[in-house]
Amino acid sequence: MKQPLLTLIALFLTTFATAQNGMPQNAGGRGAGLANASLTFTDINSIFVNQAGLGFLENLSFTAYGENRFLGTSGINSFLVGAALPTEKMGTFGLSLHYFGYGTYNEQKIGLAYARKLSSRFSIGAQFDYLGTRIAEYGSANTFTFELGILAKVTKHFDLAAHVFSPIRVELPNGDKLPSIFKLAGTYSPSEMVRITAQVEKDLEQDFVARFGIEYHPMHALYIRAGVSTSPLLASFGLGLNLKGLKIDVATSYHLALGFTPSLGVSYVVGEKTPEKTIAH
Repeated sequence: MKQPLLTLIALFLTTFATAQNGMPQNAGGRGAGLANASLTFTDINSIFVNQAGLGFLENLSFTAYGENRFLGTSGINSFLVGAALPTEKMGTFGLSLHYFGYGTYNEQKIGLAYARKLSSRFSIGAQFDYLGTRIAEYGSANTFTFELGILAKVTKHFDLAAHVFSPIRVELPNGDKLPSIFKLAGTYSPSEMVRITAQVEKDLEQDFVARFGIEYHPMHALYIRAGVSTSPLLASFGLGLNLKGLKIDVATSYHLALGFTPSLGVSYVVGEKTPEKTIAH
């Protein structure tokens, strides 16, 4: 009975969640605390949601993230790892890996990213994706697609970003079409301590999704985050610590029907000696 139930849960998540069938996943622990209102990030977490943000990196960076869907009741986990190397003249190169599922049903995503800052305030990014799915007793299948993104620091207080996942409709081995997802986000920072983001996204065959997140930075090492999203309705909360280049982010989200999803993210920025005085965009 357990395996059919897990399969049904996985199929439900594939239809309604934002991490399956290659769809963009949480932007690490930082994004999870903001209900993934994360399109304007310019740290290593941007490798998972909008590669244009990598263009603003100055140091070699690594990140790892894990979440336990619905506090263990589903048996489904999601794991992400990423690395990005900025260069002085050639832009930033990145690699990300994603695993979602459990033993008899799982999905994998491998992304090769590139970003370039075209000016002090504007960057572009792209990523080539390999997507794989394995279902016990049915075998495995794979496909390929790509992502594109832009990010602009319009003013000192306002950032704007856009991203598209799989803009060309790719046919999956079972005959379905891979979702094409378009996103737009704006972030307003009224002070060095507060960052407010509103984001909308649209799958061509699904309803609009809206995400809202707020990040509060009361002291050099501490971040407090909260967010909410629609379709499905989720609320989230998170905390972050910045310890001389080592960043630790914990978060949890709550689904009205399925419960809590706790998560943990760890990032490391090589050569960052002291905590930043302002919020890392």
